[in-house]
Amino acid sequence: MRHQQTGRTLQQQRTSLPPAEVLAAAKEFFSRQSGIYAAFLEKEGPTWMSLRGQGGEEIAVAATSEADGSTVVSASSYMFDAQVALFLTGLPPAVDAATGVVS
Repeated sequence: MRHQQTGRTLQQQRTSLPPAEVLAAAKEFFSRQSGIYAAFLEKEGPTWMSLRGQGGEEIAVAATSEADGSTVVSASSYMFDAQVALFLTGLPPAVDAATGVVS
């Protein structure tokens, strides 16, 4: 039987925000979660960060600029998958400049 968490540990989203704003938003979002769901900055670089939460649980977030001006955000966590999904869906979507389609 396949472990049910396997498919939920890495999540991705495209956004119109630049990478630095995505990372700032992640710091803000995860630090203001209540109780056991809060996580705080542990390490960071120009396009990534890792946060630590309850029991040492890690959340990794990376933001990479694309040629079309959008940013691809990847985030991973084993136990905070619902909070990661909530953060990613709260980001403004990327819009294809040529077609106007939200992605």
